[in-house]
Amino acid sequence: MRQHSPLADVAVSDAEDQELVRLIQGGNRDALERLITRHQRWIYNIVLRMVYFPHDAEDATQEILIKLLTKLSTFKGTSQFRTWLYRLVVNHLLNMKRGRLETAAMTFEAYGRGLDNTPDAELPDAKSVPADVQLLVQEARIGCTTGMLLCLDREQRLVYVLGHIFGVTDRVGADLLEISGEAFRQRLARARRDLHNFMQNKCGLVNQANPCRCAKKTQGFMKAGYLDPHNLLFARERVTRVRELAEQRSEKIDELDAAYAEIHRDHPFQDGPDFVAALQQLIDDPTFRSTLDLEPLR
Repeated sequence: MRQHSPLADVAVSDAEDQELVRLIQGGNRDALERLITRHQRWIYNIVLRMVYFPHDAEDATQEILIKLLTKLSTFKGTSQFRTWLYRLVVNHLLNMKRGRLETAAMTFEAYGRGLDNTPDAELPDAKSVPADVQLLVQEARIGCTTGMLLCLDREQRLVYVLGHIFGVTDRVGADLLEISGEAFRQRLARARRDLHNFMQNKCGLVNQANPCRCAKKTQGFMKAGYLDPHNLLFARERVTRVRELAEQRSEKIDELDAAYAEIHRDHPFQDGPDFVAALQQLIDDPTFRSTLDLEPLR
């Protein structure tokens, strides 16, 4: 059965979330685990596109979920739980410390130079590498196009991830960022313009006149250390794609813009770790539990 997106224009699962919160505030451990399970993959996949490295995304997601635990007693049910939770996600992502690749030097100009300086080469012999060659090409494609997102400033990146990859509407995006719908549209348009201009000028996926090809860069990425064939970060044999779970935007998008977005919407919707298990020790700690202002969990 298709999982409903918590970022959809109509949050069909919000009543269920609010009932889980009510049970949690009464001390129900199972309800807490179910609430985390419902949202952890969505939070992780948003974070992953903001920080690039899965391990960094795991750390940031856990920090967000700890904030969820510590602040849950403040949720009074006067607004949608989706709004309350994903505002917490948005605020964390906008204010967290810089990631490993998130530097002042990470610009489209510098990124383009890096691609130009990576020599083209034929694919490696299948017997010489520990992973399927086509998986290596996928890793190069996903890693490179994910890296492009880091050339956007943090707010632009978040607006693009929410609005163009995960397909949130202006209404939902504005609500989460606590800005007007017009401001959300303007910020999304600027992010789309900057990223798409770069892709149009550099990326062979969207413009066949560009010489850059994922298969031709795979060997170069490996030699430069950007791609580790022993430890693939993104590519998997069988995956669920973002487009299969994220809603399409309700307003019409120019066909060319949609084609650019499809490159990122074709990325895997990663499972990520089970954060419930990782948080159980915290949940069981009496000192930590007292900060939740909840009944003892049972």
